[in-house]
Amino acid sequence: MKKASILFISILSFMGVSAQSDSTKTSSTVYTVYVDGYYKSDFAGFKENNKTSFTNSNGSLQLGMVSLKVDQSFSSKFTGTLDLGVGKRAEEFSYNDKGVATAFKQAFISYAISPTVKLSAGKWATHVGYELLDAYANRNYSMSYGFSYGPFFHTGVKADISLGGKSAMMIGIAQPTDFVSSSSPDKVVIAQFSTATANDKLKGYLNFQGAKDKSQFDLVLNGVVSSTLAINYDGTIASNAGKSWSSNAVYVNYDPIAKVGFTLRSEYFNDVNSVVGVGTSIFQNTLSANVHFNKLTIIPEIRFDNAKDKVFFNKNNNLNPYAGNFILAAVYKF
Repeated sequence: MKKASILFISILSFMGVSAQSDSTKTSSTVYTVYVDGYYKSDFAGFKENNKTSFTNSNGSLQLGMVSLKVDQSFSSKFTGTLDLGVGKRAEEFSYNDKGVATAFKQAFISYAISPTVKLSAGKWATHVGYELLDAYANRNYSMSYGFSYGPFFHTGVKADISLGGKSAMMIGIAQPTDFVSSSSPDKVVIAQFSTATANDKLKGYLNFQGAKDKSQFDLVLNGVVSSTLAINYDGTIASNAGKSWSSNAVYVNYDPIAKVGFTLRSEYFNDVNSVVGVGTSIFQNTLSANVHFNKLTIIPEIRFDNAKDKVFFNKNNNLNPYAGNFILAAVYKF
């Protein structure tokens, strides 16, 4: 991480010098700052009933994350991103790192070698899946199983290539998934193909990551039905040494008025082969409201998980197939 940080800072410095040496080049900086927190009540009183990311608590107020993202651009070719976060979300996101390194959510630079090709190097959030790390970017506060057991980030190099019209592709090579550095000689190939209809009412993303004996294919579809209704889909299947897990999730977004929106997430998660350690299949439904007060969003949420096997606790401290919880979250984006 130290080497990566030095490289990133050095290149940013070079970019700054290059920009200053030519008065015809313009630069701009965009800051994204937010903070989120939540209170969660498990209906059976067990935090262990949570088997997804970021909401591993019960009966207490929790800080999700304080986040600062800086996007710096120089002319039309160079861009740099430094994305910092403090809190449980940042710690769980960079779970293979220790100490201050967990605060580096993303740190990468990009250079457009032509109008259609852009190269990037560093650490960035994964392209796989529909949900994102930052709470303000999701309408459900709790996370899906597909997000929780898929990749979080990649560290390496990639190329984004415009194919004309609404289509584009990305291809790259990275360290083992969720590692900034690794002594493993096995690297990960990452790729994405994206396209959309002419009116952007339907967008599609076919995502991939693959390494020795491991692979994951992921399909995201975003559909706009009307000005108040959108339906999104995320389907993924990942294999490891011949065994696989999968997730299929549908997100229905309904916004009756500008200040209030609702999202129903229904997901079927299958890990009967215990590839990621859950060892069963689970059908979960999450209903979230998004109530907007200027820069503040309040998210009341109710969630139910129904497993094929007894993997959740009930109030009598016995295992059963069902779990449920209520979350009240707040997200403030500056």
